[in-house]
Amino acid sequence: MEKRISKSNRINRELSWLQFNERVLSESQDQRYPLLEQVKFFNIFSTNLDEFFMKRVGGLMRQVAVNTRTKDGHSPAETLIVVRKRVLKLISKQQTILKNELLPKLRKKSVYLKKWEQLTPEQKKFATDFFNQKIFPILTPLAVDPGHPFPFLSNLSTSIGVALQNVDHVDEELFARVKIPDAFPTWIELPKIKTLRSIADKVELLSIHDLVTQHLEQIFPGMIIKASMIFRITRNADIERDEEDAEDLLEMITEELRERKFADIVRLEVGPDADMRILERLKEELEVSAEDVFPYDLPLDILNLNDLPNLPLNALKYKTWHPTIPHIFKDDTQSLFQILNNQDVLVHHPFESFSATVERFIREAVDDPHVIAIKMTLYRTGIASPFIPLLIRAAESGKQVVCLVELKARFDEARNIQVAQTLEKAGVHVVYGIVGLKTHCKLSLVVRKETEGVKCYCHIGTGNYHSVTSQFYTDLGLFTSSPHFTDDVVHLFHYLTGRSLYKSYQKLLVAPIQMKKKFIDLIQFEIFAAKNKKPAMIIAKMNSLEDEDIIRKLYEASRAGVKILLFVRGVCILRPKVKNLSENIKVISIIGRFLEHSRIYYFRHGSKIPENGAFYIGSADWMHRNLHARVEAVAPIESPNIKIKIWNLFKMLIKDKRQSWEMNSNGGYAKHESHRRDVGVHQKLMDYTLAQNEDLQN
Repeated sequence: MEKRISKSNRINRELSWLQFNERVLSESQDQRYPLLEQVKFFNIFSTNLDEFFMKRVGGLMRQVAVNTRTKDGHSPAETLIVVRKRVLKLISKQQTILKNELLPKLRKKSVYLKKWEQLTPEQKKFATDFFNQKIFPILTPLAVDPGHPFPFLSNLSTSIGVALQNVDHVDEELFARVKIPDAFPTWIELPKIKTLRSIADKVELLSIHDLVTQHLEQIFPGMIIKASMIFRITRNADIERDEEDAEDLLEMITEELRERKFADIVRLEVGPDADMRILERLKEELEVSAEDVFPYDLPLDILNLNDLPNLPLNALKYKTWHPTIPHIFKDDTQSLFQILNNQDVLVHHPFESFSATVERFIREAVDDPHVIAIKMTLYRTGIASPFIPLLIRAAESGKQVVCLVELKARFDEARNIQVAQTLEKAGVHVVYGIVGLKTHCKLSLVVRKETEGVKCYCHIGTGNYHSVTSQFYTDLGLFTSSPHFTDDVVHLFHYLTGRSLYKSYQKLLVAPIQMKKKFIDLIQFEIFAAKNKKPAMIIAKMNSLEDEDIIRKLYEASRAGVKILLFVRGVCILRPKVKNLSENIKVISIIGRFLEHSRIYYFRHGSKIPENGAFYIGSADWMHRNLHARVEAVAPIESPNIKIKIWNLFKMLIKDKRQSWEMNSNGGYAKHESHRRDVGVHQKLMDYTLAQNEDLQN
């Protein structure tokens, strides 16, 4: 078997990611969404691009010195050239959408982004008072001269570069930097001007960027403002670390956060009509090349619309969705542990309530005097999470509480450090996982004393224990008290906390121990079924797909006649629909109101009835990092009723003609043709879940 997939049979990972972000941007053009929801997609595109530069471009730039080749045969330097060309096309498209579509639509809905010169005298007075009272005191203009070195610029900060001249030394030009404060929204709402022709719900906004620029003379009194220019920088967040030599993981991550603040700059964004003297000064001081500069034709402030979806304009937003409470959870008189003694339960968020299911599971465990231990993994959470006070209360009441906090969750490190320290102070046993591995599995375990002895209950999920993201990430969670499952979860926690070398998991697929081998075996079983003329099918739903061994096995399955349907939201380096290679593989990306986040795997196993096949849910994508460098858990589904529930989900995903993008053999995507009245799968799932729970009550 070849060690590496040939260049012609794989998609470049970076370009695949940019394809995904282009799909997100395209959603901002879909007029079937409420206007401020279109704006949200526009904002998500920008946030995604920031993260792409911090993680992917930063990593490529670090690899340039090593001169290795990426898996598709290109060097990092070559990849950076292609990436820049693609990004420039994307930001051109971004600006065209904003200028020709979103801004005109906002104006039609009486939302105006104003420039200073467009303000009335009353509005200018309001803005000036706002500047004097709230902004001016927190500004710190920093001059650059022989006695003052170039100031540090924090990641994703926006600044004004100012060329100055002293009236007493007109032959000497000075440079200063003013950081745009992030203590306020980018856009401030101006007071409504009452006139006979005014619109009652008219909203007029002025950017902080513009406001500060208009008051530069007040910031530098007595100086001549020769030129000014707004710019924004992005730093590399892909920091190398050697965990093997780290005596204290907490201290290592804390140090990495400090290093990240001073990491190399990977992008310098500038607006139109950039002053060339200031730009050249910035390139020299920041040590960036022309290839790192990304110019925009529109002002940088106008591209930042993050504040707009917060406007109280409900008519321009989705109708609020209130997750349903599954019928089985509605009986408060019956203990959740009694329910789980009789059956497994699957919940689907955000269609079904997170607070009434997952949070209730932990809340009941905390309040139940028969519960003696609670164990949880926390990958992304927050200090305001309801789980934190619950775990603290459990520890204070004498229960044994173990919480594995993943300090290496990218961009959540600082928050997780704070959570870990808060829990430790309250007496919770906090562990940080295994050196060299991220703990990404989503597990909670409750140990309870009962008449028959000690019994365990567990929750195995596809998403984080995060109450906020549970409202817009689609995720599944399995509750079970089956000893075969709970025994595996007990052993997995021992692996995480005590470095157990246990490998004989009965039910769970655990990475990096045996998950990859199990998946390859499952694919191989479908190959045998197809060759023996039995029903053979694979359906896999995940965030990203790039593990080469899995992809190679999928190609083999396709050639054997296995029908393969892959729902991959983001990166997919597999190339579908290639003759004699992947003719039987279809790749679909679902983009819509909610973020597709659940990982589900299905293998038909020769069954005449598709619902009788093998179903798995869990935390792992088919990526090298998930299968080799993270602790992951995927659980089989055994309940026939739950299998039917997941199969119904698949059927709705397959039939969707509103939110689906299909990948072609060249790596491009085309959105499925749909009529304006077509309802997307997310709305169908909301309607279906609501009707299902209502039917069960009646």
